[in-house]
Amino acid sequence: MLLTEYRLDLVIQALRSILPLEHPADAMLRHFFQRERIGSNERALVAETVFGVLRHRLFLEHACANQATPRRMALAYWIKFSGYNLRELTPLLKRDEADWLGQVKAINLAELSLSVQAELPEWLVEQLQITMTDETILMLGRSMQQPAALDLRVNTLLATRDEVLQALRAEGMDAQATPYSPIGIRLKDKPSLTKHPLFLAGKIEVQDEGSQLLGFLLAPKRNDMVVDFCAGAGGKALMLGAMMQSQGRLYALDVSEKRLANLKPRLKRSGLSNLHPQLIAHENDSKIKRLAGKIDRVLVDAPCSGLGTLRRNPDIKFRQSSQSVTEFTQLQASILASASKLLKPGGRLVYTTCSFLPQENRAIVDAFLADHPEFTLRPAGEILAQQKIPLEAEECLQLLPQLHSTDAFFAAVLERVKAVAPNNVDSA
Repeated sequence: MLLTEYRLDLVIQALRSILPLEHPADAMLRHFFQRERIGSNERALVAETVFGVLRHRLFLEHACANQATPRRMALAYWIKFSGYNLRELTPLLKRDEADWLGQVKAINLAELSLSVQAELPEWLVEQLQITMTDETILMLGRSMQQPAALDLRVNTLLATRDEVLQALRAEGMDAQATPYSPIGIRLKDKPSLTKHPLFLAGKIEVQDEGSQLLGFLLAPKRNDMVVDFCAGAGGKALMLGAMMQSQGRLYALDVSEKRLANLKPRLKRSGLSNLHPQLIAHENDSKIKRLAGKIDRVLVDAPCSGLGTLRRNPDIKFRQSSQSVTEFTQLQASILASASKLLKPGGRLVYTTCSFLPQENRAIVDAFLADHPEFTLRPAGEILAQQKIPLEAEECLQLLPQLHSTDAFFAAVLERVKAVAPNNVDSA
């Protein structure tokens, strides 16, 4: 795209409003576009540059030394990562900027610190070094610097994957079946789908393939009683409802009225009649207590650092800290303990986060199991094999972008052992 003074100025304005990171970058960018009312080409350039700067912020701050202004960061990003050459940038440059950009282009990334190479803050690298080699951290960091693909989930209540693939390809889209999820589709490009007939008819939803796999670990049956404990805007709940063929009863619980409101139009499109959104005040709400011991399946997509979504939300690594992760782990442990009380004997709970930090994942599960001998850990790989999903996993599932081309998800499958009567006869 041709770079002009006008387009550079738009990028600078956007970065000025977003880089303080007082709010999520995607929300701030939406507000910027609503305010500026600019053309589609300019929107694409601004969005690509803003998220590119966030992905490579640590390098750019290093390259800009003590002059990391929005202008300099944008120019350094374009010359180093966006494929522009000095000749294309020259009409935009002030005195001395051409020499400086030549130096930026010549910087050897391999000579920089692990934190800058991986584009992960020092506090995060230090935490990862407890369980990962520097080589693995670098691979993880580099994979998180790549934009995520656009994955779709087919609503199997209304369509098959083959039907949707055929329709998308007929429109000239590069659409492929996802390698693991049997109901997923990956698009090479990122078209806007909000007005697409398949979307409006409820036949497709945007959902990362990794997120889809969590539903197959839970594997609800047609007439089960199921709870999505931290439902958010309901993407996983909608999938579970379709897996249940709109039978049984499915509760989508969340503490955010706004998130549940966002579920309503999606629920209307989905054709589901078994999904019941419910607002709760906290993890020990009386509505939850009324369901204790009655539920067959519980999904706990716990609030977490969100670091597994850095491909989509690169600002998160600057908006979290070691302290915030500690606060999340306390909440995660409380939520898991509360959600576990819902299960019948023989019931299944899937604990999951979109994080790659062990303290938010396996450490939470191990502590829970130590305090709750009535629960056992089921091997995730075994359950995926039962679902005919060709993905190797050990006791727990840890998806990583460099290995699976998904967001980084962790999942553990916990089952409540059946109650045993005093005479050792299974009474459940």
